[in-house]
Order: sequence, then structure tokens, then C-alpha cells
Amino acid sequence: MAFTIAISDERTPLKNNTWLKIFIGFFLINWINSYVGNTDTANWILENTLVFLFLGFMIFTYKKFIFSDLSYLLVCIYLCLHVYGSKYTYAENPFGYWLKDALDLSRNHYDRIVHFSFGFLLAYPMREMFLKWLKFPSWVAWTLPIEITLSVSGFYELIEWAVADVFFKAQGDAYLGTQGDIWDAQKDIFLAFSGAIIATTIVSIIKRMISK
Repeated sequence: MAFTIAISDERTPLKNNTWLKIFIGFFLINWINSYVGNTDTANWILENTLVFLFLGFMIFTYKKFIFSDLSYLLVCIYLCLHVYGSKYTYAENPFGYWLKDALDLSRNHYDRIVHFSFGFLLAYPMREMFLKWLKFPSWVAWTLPIEITLSVSGFYELIEWAVADVFFKAQGDAYLGTQGDIWDAQKDIFLAFSGAIIATTIVSIIKRMISK
């Protein structure tokens, strides 16, 4: 059961891919657990709308586009972080409170972790998509994940505003999780942007070291 490392071009179909089956099972367990005993079902549904859309895209395009094991692992970790946040709302997440107490922080930073993870964990799968599927040049595949992360993060903050202030005002505070920080949206965008830069830089360094 060999694990496909970052530089490998192997992409194995589901029926022959034990790792992918493990990732799917692990995520489903976490997803179900996030619903069972959640503190706000309406907020859980709102938070998981994008998960449904994301998984729908992955399933619909699977036969045509198969990622490497590493990309599936990174996607699995990110989705698990997200659904864990949806169980309690981001602002009330227990792990965030534990970090707050352990590090003497001023707020629950779990939402910051997930926003950073969006860029850090998903930049490599995006890079793989541009290189393997779309056959873009390497420099484009390095740049686009950063640009897309920045764009999607900004667009997501607009969606959050619309959901919280226009469509579901009752869920506004829980969904946004700003915790009184007027610059919360800007900080979230910056963290995702920074995560993508760090991830793509690490990949580039590793590939250069291996190619020598």
C-alpha cells in the first residue's frame, strides 16, 4: 500500500486505491460526528453548503480527473478541519478555546486556523490540477493557486456578509464568528493568501532539491 508522495505522478482509481478509501471513510466519520450533537443545526447547514458543493464537484469529475494520494490527503484534512468547526460554530470551537488558554490568546483562533489551512492545504491540489489536467506551464501552476486562494477568500467573505446580513440574519453572528474584530474578514483573507504562498514555496524548494 504505497503512499503517493508529493513529486509522484501516480493517480490511482478508487477501486484500487486503499488510501483514498481510508480518506473517504475518515472524512465521513468526522462529517457525521459534526452533525450529531451540533450546537446549532441551522449554522451547521450553512457552514456545510460549500462542503456539499465541493464534494459534488469531486464526485462528478472523478472519472475524468484523478488526484494523487497526497492531494486527496490534503483535501481530507482541510474538510475535516472545516466540518469540526461547523459542529460548534467557529467562534465556540473547543480546540480554539484550548489554544486560547494554553497560549494566553485574546480570542478563539480556530477560524484563523481553517482560513490559513484553506491556502496551505489546497494550494498543492490546485497546482496538480493545473499541471496534470490543464497542462499549464510550471510558473503558471505555481502562481494561479495563490491568486485563486486570494480571489476565493475575498469572494467567500462577500458570501458570508450576504448570508449573515441579508438572508439569514438570525444566524449572522454565529456564522461570521468575528468575535468583535472589525478586521476579521481582512485577516482571514491574508491568512489564506499566506498559506498558499508558503505551501507553493515549500513544494518548489522540495522539487528543486530533488532535481539536483
